This record gives sequence, C-alpha cells and structure tokens, in this order.
Amino acid sequence: MSDIHDRMLALAGLAQALRQVRRVAETGQAEGTVLETALGSVFRIDADSTGEIYGGVANVRPGLMLVRDYLANKGQDPLLPKLALAVTQLERRFVQDDDIAGRVHEGILTAKIEAERLGTAHPEVLAKLGTLYADTVSQLRPRVLVQGNPHYLGQAAIVAEIRAMLLAALRSAVLWRQFGGSPWDFLLRRGAMAQAVEDLLG
Repeated sequence: MSDIHDRMLALAGLAQALRQVRRVAETGQAEGTVLETALGSVFRIDADSTGEIYGGVANVRPGLMLVRDYLANKGQDPLLPKLALAVTQLERRFVQDDDIAGRVHEGILTAKIEAERLGTAHPEVLAKLGTLYADTVSQLRPRVLVQGNPHYLGQAAIVAEIRAMLLAALRSAVLWRQFGGSPWDFLLRRGAMAQAVEDLLG
C-alpha cells in the first residue's frame, strides 16, 4: 500500500472518530462498531499496517465515505471539517510536548489492561480514557471545542465517551502526519486523494 493510501486510511479514521463525537454530542448515542474501531485504534500501538490499526480497511469504510463526500464538496455536516482542523492543529502541539505525549502513552498502556479484561468500549475503559484526555491533551492549546445538546454534554459518561473518541481522532491525526499528510494536500493533491479513497473503497 502506498503512502497516500495509508494517509487516506488515517484521514478516514480521523473523520470517522469525529463523526461519532458529533453524533454522541447531539444524540447521546454512538454506533457500537464504529466506537469499537476507534477505540481499538488507540490500543493498537504496534500494528504492522495502517489497515490493521483499525482492525481492517473495511472498518473505516464509513470514514472513507465521509472523506469522499468532503472532497466532492458534498459534506453533510459543516462542523465536521472545523473539528478535524482543530484536531490536526492540536496534533502539532501534542507531538512537540514530550511530557504530555509520554503520559498519554503510559495511560493508554494502563487502560489497555482494563480493555483486555472488560472490553474496549466498557464504561470503565471509556472513563479511564476520558480522564486521561482531560488530564493531558486538554491542557494543550488550542482546545478542541465540541458543540452539541447541553442535556448530553452535561452527563459525565457522555463527556468521557467524547473525550475517548477525541483521543482516537488524535491518534489518527498523528498517523496521518506520519505518512506525510499536510493541510496543503487539500489544495494541491485533492484529485490524488479522491482517487486513493476510491481505490480503498474498491
């Protein structure tokens, strides 16, 4: 698989995680399989391929379709690209802060033990990841601000789930950058990106 295909998988992972952030913030409900894929990507630190990080290319199909729609100017949610931009800006700060990056790594390894015992999307695991995000990534600027229904955003379990999903989005943003992803791609390589998405969708 070429770098651009890896890049688009990571971008799809980012879009898919943030779509769930938006969904949970608005409705209080996540899609179980998408949640599992996102959280699984957080724990698969030493995967052999980008597809494996998400448990297989098929698991990021919804994200690939979101990216395809965005590249074709058919995006349904105007807040999603803004959220993605905020996370990619945050990623720059994150990778430059060795202390916070180290604490996140340690926290993920600790939470992984719980995830293996209870299940990736267990409330205790979500709470642990949510707290990890709040204690580390949330200290960085710019903060990622999530809009939604105040009824759901006032519930601790929902907030923990959103933060866990933001951690998954950050994981994908780091991956995207590692494969050479850049905001310039959206201006200069839009056609190549769209073709790579079509290749991956098969």
